[in-house]
Amino acid sequence: MRKVIGIGETVLDIIFKEGQPVSAVPGGSAFNAIISLGRCGVNSTFISEAGNDRIGDCVIKFLKENGVNADNVNIFPDSKSPISLAFLDENNNADYIFYKDHPHDQLEFIYPEVNPDDIVVFGSFFAINPVVRPQVAGFLEYAHNHGAILYYDVNFRSQHKDEIMKITPNLIENLEFADIVRGSHEDFEILYKQPDADKVYNSEISFYCKKFICTRGSEPVAVLAENNFAKEYDVFKTETVSTIGAGDNFNAGFIFGMLKYNVTHYDIENGLNETQWDNLISSGLSFSAECCKDIYNYVSSEFGEKMKLKE
Repeated sequence: MRKVIGIGETVLDIIFKEGQPVSAVPGGSAFNAIISLGRCGVNSTFISEAGNDRIGDCVIKFLKENGVNADNVNIFPDSKSPISLAFLDENNNADYIFYKDHPHDQLEFIYPEVNPDDIVVFGSFFAINPVVRPQVAGFLEYAHNHGAILYYDVNFRSQHKDEIMKITPNLIENLEFADIVRGSHEDFEILYKQPDADKVYNSEISFYCKKFICTRGSEPVAVLAENNFAKEYDVFKTETVSTIGAGDNFNAGFIFGMLKYNVTHYDIENGLNETQWDNLISSGLSFSAECCKDIYNYVSSEFGEKMKLKE
């Protein structure tokens, strides 16, 4: 059975609407995706660190309750869990403030078993953070050498814009590792001062990775790949309660689609055909739309039960 391994940060997302806190849920970019996949019965593992506090305990319990292997989540004695404040506007899009105890950034873990066609999802600042870069890059290289499919979500936030020069070598290395790259137009506006998917792909991505997905909020998703493949996909219309997990769950749905439609490393190396892209993007969009229907960062357990793959 193929498995999905997520590597990334854990945070507690405190969500505000009209100035008042309305929810507090465990989160993090790869974390949200892996919870949704766990709810869909996917063999899932998460690599991370958590604070030595009640929030850290809650994060690990939450992973286990949702069917995710948490053996590779480290807790260090003096560490505190990061917190994110997410302020929803009138369109239920979020603006963030992050609080993190950076001196305790460290990562020690035993590599989980990685087999050919397993999928690794990584991204956000965690994947380029110089402090944990040696451990992250070591694992990505290990996974790559063992035949895994590496899915990279750029997810670069504006609060790190002053660090672009410093992290660029790590960003480029991630693009080289990646079999598939996804980012939002906002990510590329911050990184390259260029939100246009076609220009970003041709000038910044295609040299390193030939499969590129650019999500653009409520605008169509752009896909660009080798052999001059280019296509746009309309997002699914849905009543939006929160967009906080929209991109993370697009990732989850796309990865779920790779399992459901048995897309292998061989398929990716040889170029996906239009039908495969159609299926994978549709799966990504369905997970994203489902997540946006609620205040939580993941698809519902009921949705997960319906989606479960047959053995």
